[in-house]
Amino acid sequence: MATSVLQTVLLVVALSLCVSSAEYSTVDSFIEHSQSYDGGLCANLVEPCGYTCSEHTIQTKDGFLLGLQRVSSSIVNLALQRAPPVLLLHGLFMGGDAWFMDSAKQSLGFILADHGFDVWVGNVRGTKWSHGHVSLSEGDKDFWDWSWQELALYDLATMLSYIKSKTSSKVFVVGHSQGTIMSLAAFTQPDIANLVEAAALLSPISYLDHITSKFVLNLVHMHLDEALGLLGIHQLNLKSDILTNIIDLACDGHLDCSDMLASITGENCCFNSSRVDFYLEYEPHPSSLKNLKHLFQMIRKGTFARYDYGSLKNVLQYGQTKPPSFDLSQIPESLPIWMAHGGNDALGDVL
Repeated sequence: MATSVLQTVLLVVALSLCVSSAEYSTVDSFIEHSQSYDGGLCANLVEPCGYTCSEHTIQTKDGFLLGLQRVSSSIVNLALQRAPPVLLLHGLFMGGDAWFMDSAKQSLGFILADHGFDVWVGNVRGTKWSHGHVSLSEGDKDFWDWSWQELALYDLATMLSYIKSKTSSKVFVVGHSQGTIMSLAAFTQPDIANLVEAAALLSPISYLDHITSKFVLNLVHMHLDEALGLLGIHQLNLKSDILTNIIDLACDGHLDCSDMLASITGENCCFNSSRVDFYLEYEPHPSSLKNLKHLFQMIRKGTFARYDYGSLKNVLQYGQTKPPSFDLSQIPESLPIWMAHGGNDALGDVL
């Protein structure tokens, strides 16, 4: 059953990628919304398009309150057996809204729902659709003391466990970019891998020392992560004045950043630029400086490992001077994983 359902998931994912590459010229293709975080993702982006959506709040083992949405389509006959649950995992500086930003025929979240899948939408800690922490506020330094390591081992693990408890079924995972690094790290842990039926990873990343994005490499060479730490910054909000100025500095005299997205990710053949203003109403979402530091560590060292605190703190944290690696050979051979990457992707390029 897993193989046939995975084939259906992959077909739907591939279909959505092909359809989303087309530029729609008619305004009737989209339902416009005014940006607001009141009422949650369901009320803002899903329900206005005629889909059933429920909001769920789940708590991680370290106290973060994550927003999780469950989406279904009104055109599907619910009397028939519903397809298995699919969890959508967004990328860096993104949230669950990323799966619903275009028309119903272009957005993977809607497309999967229309094909009868039980769609669950993940939002990691710190994003606008999650709900903070049981004791910490966003102004606390400790609120931002995490990287993709915690997103994999705590956030993803909690999402999968909750969905399994609600559906009594293993979960199909679809991840994009940061969602793929979370997945690959998590799948090396047997207790998490046992909750997953199969995975489809879009723009997958793990080892990052071979990326070709000149913009990102420039930030790494500038030691942006260390400079921001010295400034006492813990939350990365790309809409803040200080980070906007730093991005301008990284571009000035070094790179042509007239197309910022292409400067970061590489040339985009099929990006619908007419939708940029709408995308920017909801994105980018915040992340943590520690998350950026962890990614920059991987670029500098060529490792796929836990966060490096330095030799002394590593001993206290891990019992050894170097952070333990995530051993990809520990991912079960029985777990089907499909990966897709863009030929010009400067962040998720092939070795």
